Amino acid sequence: MGSHQLSFAQITILREDIAEVVVNEGVEMDMTMVNEYHTFLLGNLKAPFSLLINKIYSYSYTFLAQRNLAELEEIHSMAVVSYTSTSKQSTLALADGIVRDIPWNLQIFNDKDSALHWVESQQNNLQVN
Repeated sequence: MGSHQLSFAQITILREDIAEVVVNEGVEMDMTMVNEYHTFLLGNLKAPFSLLINKIYSYSYTFLAQRNLAELEEIHSMAVVSYTSTSKQSTLALADGIVRDIPWNLQIFNDKDSALHWVESQQNNLQVN
């Protein structure tokens, strides 16, 4: 499994079908980064997979990156750990403010343990069905 450093984030593979994503402080994600992110996920996780987005740091997105972020059919669910009300509001705006070709199955949590439990249950439910 292990941890992998991308140009803008660290991704830790927790299970073959779950990864934790921590975007670096101050990053403005652009389409080059979104493409790097998607390529990594598709090449290193077993689909369908779930993501735990751990918003430890503050970062932003270009409009095009916002529009195309997580537009992969292989993403089953995303749990976002948000530590501040500002971070939570920006996540809600990103999730609800853009009409997407692929709807997001997303939940926001205040702590990592709850988020991890939720993505594991999402993945485990896939295996049962």
